[in-house]
Amino acid sequence: MASFDDLVKRRGEIAAGRAPNRATLVLGDGTCGRASGSSEVRAALSEAISSLDTEKRLAFRTTGCHGFCQIEPNVQVLPDETLYVHVKPENAQSIVEAALSGKVLKNLTYKDGQKKSCAKITDVPFYKRQMRLLSGLNVYVDPLRIEDYIAIDGYQALAKALFTMTPDFVVEEVIKANLRGRGGGGFPAGWKWDSVRKAEGEPKYVVCNADEGDPGAYMDRSLLEGNPHLVIEGMLIGAFAIGSHEGYVYVRNEYPLAVQNLIVALDQAREHGLLGKNILGSGFDFDIRINRGGGAFVCGESSALMQSIEGRPGEPIPKYVHMSERGLYNKPTNLNNVETWANVPFIVNRGADWYRTIGTEGSKGTKIFSLVGNINNTGQVEVPMGISLREIVEGIGGGIPNRRKFKAVQTGGPSGGCLPADCLDVPVDFDQLTKLGSMMGSGGMIVMDEDSCMVDVARYFTNFLVEESCGKCVPCREGVMQLRDILNDITQGRGREGDVELMEDLSKVVIDCSLCALGQSAPNPLLTTIRYFRDEYVAHIHDKKCPARRCTALISFRIDAENCTGCALCKKQCPTVAIAGEKKKTHVIDPEKCIRCGACFEVCKFDAVIKE
Repeated sequence: MASFDDLVKRRGEIAAGRAPNRATLVLGDGTCGRASGSSEVRAALSEAISSLDTEKRLAFRTTGCHGFCQIEPNVQVLPDETLYVHVKPENAQSIVEAALSGKVLKNLTYKDGQKKSCAKITDVPFYKRQMRLLSGLNVYVDPLRIEDYIAIDGYQALAKALFTMTPDFVVEEVIKANLRGRGGGGFPAGWKWDSVRKAEGEPKYVVCNADEGDPGAYMDRSLLEGNPHLVIEGMLIGAFAIGSHEGYVYVRNEYPLAVQNLIVALDQAREHGLLGKNILGSGFDFDIRINRGGGAFVCGESSALMQSIEGRPGEPIPKYVHMSERGLYNKPTNLNNVETWANVPFIVNRGADWYRTIGTEGSKGTKIFSLVGNINNTGQVEVPMGISLREIVEGIGGGIPNRRKFKAVQTGGPSGGCLPADCLDVPVDFDQLTKLGSMMGSGGMIVMDEDSCMVDVARYFTNFLVEESCGKCVPCREGVMQLRDILNDITQGRGREGDVELMEDLSKVVIDCSLCALGQSAPNPLLTTIRYFRDEYVAHIHDKKCPARRCTALISFRIDAENCTGCALCKKQCPTVAIAGEKKKTHVIDPEKCIRCGACFEVCKFDAVIKE
C-alpha cells in the first residue's frame, strides 16, 4: 500500500470478501490454550468443517487468548457470541453442526456459581464487569493475518496521525489523555515522548519493553501473541511523534509464540507498506527489530534492557542523565512497555477527551491484570482504572474456592505489596496502590486465602529477588540476601527479638541506596506484610507458632483418638512410615519420624488428623 487511499481500498476489499452474517468459529489458541489442548481441537474443527464442505457458510479463525484461561480450550461462535468451554476434539463435529443450524450446545456452555448455563460470553460473570478495550480485540484477529487487523480499522490511527496531525499535536494528545506507563512506574507517557522529541541527537530510538518476568504475569505475552499489530501501530505513531526511524521490541526469549507471531506481523507490515521507507507514501520512514531477552529478570529494568540490546551484560547503570537524552547507544530513547504502546491507537483514533472519560482523575484508561492464585476464576482481566479490588476478586474472580476466606492480594509482581481484606474497597489505580504500600507494577495480581502464611509469602518473594538480583550494587546484593536469611530463620523457628525492627531498618537502606528499581522496591512484600500482618511475625518469633499452619518447622500433626476409625488411609500415604496402628484401631504419629508433609491430613476423611 502506497497511500492512505490504498489502505482504505484494501480495507474495503477485505470487507467485500467476507459475508457479514456468516457464522465464525473462533478458537483461543494462545500459549494457555495450547497448554490445555487447543492444538488438537484446532485440527478436529478444521477436519469437521472440511468434511461437511461448509467453508462458504462457516468461517474458522484461531486467535490469541480470550482472557478466561481457566476454561481453555474455548470456542466462540460469532456473531452470536456463543461460548463453549473445555472443548475437546470429539466436540468439534457437534459444534460445527450447531453453528450451521443456529443451535446452542448447552452441555458445552459455561455454568456459573448456581450451575446456570451461560450461553453467551456476555452472560459469563467473568466478562460482565470487564472493559476489554485492548484485549477484547483478540477475538477478531488471527495474529498471522494482517487482513484481520485491517478489517477492524487497524492502522487507521497511524494514517490519521501521518496525514492529519503534526508530531507536536500527537504528543499533545497523548499528554492530554494522561496515558501513564503500564510497565510499573506509571510515568506519563506523553511527557516522556515530549522530552525525547525535544532532545538533541540523532538517531532517536523507540523501544518496546516486552521482557515480562514477574511471576504470575502474562499480559504482555498475551497482547503480543494475540494482536501484535496493535503494538506495532502504537510504536509507529510514537516514532512519528518523537521523530524516530528505528525501533526495537525487547521480548522474552521464553515467549516463543509471541516472538513467532511478532516476526510474522512485522514481515506483513513491511509487505503492506506499513513499515520501512515512505510509509503509506507519507515520507515517514520507520522499522522495528526484535531483540530476544537475555534471560534475567533485571533485564526488564530500563538501563539493563538497553545494555542488553547493545550486547553487554544486562545490568543496570547509574542514571545520571535521563535516557530521553542519552539512552540506547547514548542517543535519545523512548521506552514504553507493550500495554502502553497498545493504548496509543485508541487515543489517536478516538481522541484524548474520550480516553479521559475512562478511569480516575490521576489514572486514565483501562488496566490489564493477570488474576491468579487462590481464586475461582483465573485469567487475564481488563478493567477501567478505579474499579475496586473487591470487584476484581469477588465479582470477576468469583471469590475464594473451597469456602475459604480471603486473606490478601499481592499487586505489582514480586516487588509489589500484599494488601489485606481491609483494602478490598479501595479503588485500583496508580496512586491508591502506592499509598497503601503496594504498586501497580506490570499488573500481576496474586490472591491468597486464609491458609497463606504472610511471613512465608514475604520470604518467597524476597528469595526470588535474591536469585534475580544482578549483584552489581552492594545494598541490593547483600541487603536483600540478609532480609531473606532473617525471614528464613523466622519461618524455621529461629526468629529473635528485634528481627522485625532490624528488617525495617535494613529495608530503608536497601530502598535508599540500591542502584535500580529491583533493589529499591525489593523490600515491598516484606514491609507490607509487616504493616498489615505484624501479628503473624509476632506469633512466629515469640510463640514459635505459624497461625496459618504453613511453616513446617512450626507445626505438628497428631491423631485424635475419638475420630480415628482405623481406616489406615493415613498410614498408607505416609512417606516416612511415621504412622502406626492396627486396622480398625486408633493410629498414632511418631513425631520423630514425621516430616510434616501433611499427606495424612489431606487424605483423612474423618477429621482425625489434627494439624497444630
